[in-house]
Amino acid sequence: MVVDVDDRILVGAAQAGDLDAFAALVRRYEGPVFRVALRMLASHADAQDVSQDTFVRAWQALGRFRGDSAVGTWLYRIVTRRCLDVLAARRPTAVLDDRHPADGGDPAASAEQRERLHAVARELAALPADQRAALVLREFEGLPYEQIAKVLDTTVPAIKGRIHRARLTVLKQTTTWR
Repeated sequence: MVVDVDDRILVGAAQAGDLDAFAALVRRYEGPVFRVALRMLASHADAQDVSQDTFVRAWQALGRFRGDSAVGTWLYRIVTRRCLDVLAARRPTAVLDDRHPADGGDPAASAEQRERLHAVARELAALPADQRAALVLREFEGLPYEQIAKVLDTTVPAIKGRIHRARLTVLKQTTTWR
């Protein structure tokens, strides 16, 4: 719970005008915010734009942040909503960037693993936005169902249903890789 206390202290200081406190929050959450944006949008450039916009919006709304939820939940909500707006405006056409560390092993195995990752990324990008958001927040960010429900402003059963449908779709579309 130390993280929550630290976040509350940083938010309070940032609300009082301390730019360094807000910068500390940005450093703490820039990785998770960017990962969500990248997995939702499947574009490195769009993810960078949405991540930056998320923190601009957070700064602008900081005075209205009451602390009813954790800072992380609040930021996940902002980035997810922003991603959903971008997705509604266009359908993604690119898969996740091909940035995999070289394992120095068998080139054929590396190529097969890369193709598996691309297949999953394609299927993730093809999911409906609400399912994609729930799946990304659960499977890639490890958020509990309750927090995902808060981020997406819905119920836990609805989140479980979205994640279940998303998993089935991805599994069905990638069965040739098993």
